[in-house]
Amino acid sequence: MKHIIIVFALIVCAYNKPLMAQDKNLQLRFNRSLHHYYALKNALAADKPAEAIKLGKTLLRSVKEVPHTGFASEAQHKLWMEESATIRQNCIKLSSAPDLNSQRKNFEHISTAFIRLTAELKLNETPAFVQYCPMGKNSWLNDVKTVQNPYYGLAMPDCGAVKETIAKN
Repeated sequence: MKHIIIVFALIVCAYNKPLMAQDKNLQLRFNRSLHHYYALKNALAADKPAEAIKLGKTLLRSVKEVPHTGFASEAQHKLWMEESATIRQNCIKLSSAPDLNSQRKNFEHISTAFIRLTAELKLNETPAFVQYCPMGKNSWLNDVKTVQNPYYGLAMPDCGAVKETIAKN
């Protein structure tokens, strides 16, 4: 009986090992894209439209590199497919936008998608702070508690507040 249990445990471990590696790859790639999102947010907060164009393209590439497998459920996979499509579309628009205001409008959609993904997928390896600007009625993610407003940039850099903390997972 012991041998059967040991063999069964080994089979289960062998079967789950590739899945765990895949999940780790998913988490790594998701966090890489989240890192690029933060960099884009910082460029917009610093009123750097040329840098935002480059970072929008970088974010687009990193989102495309997130695997389409390894999610905890089919619902999470569906969420990823929907929200990553929104992110990709708006990264393309942001990267060809002629001015900061247009870039910021596209960033709104990118932020909404990333907030939902981060909250529901629970793949972030560091806390994510959902910040909100009451002037523009916009939210965004930040990797630090200090408000860095990407919608008003240097004109109102600290307009907003932390509304939620998404714990690291």
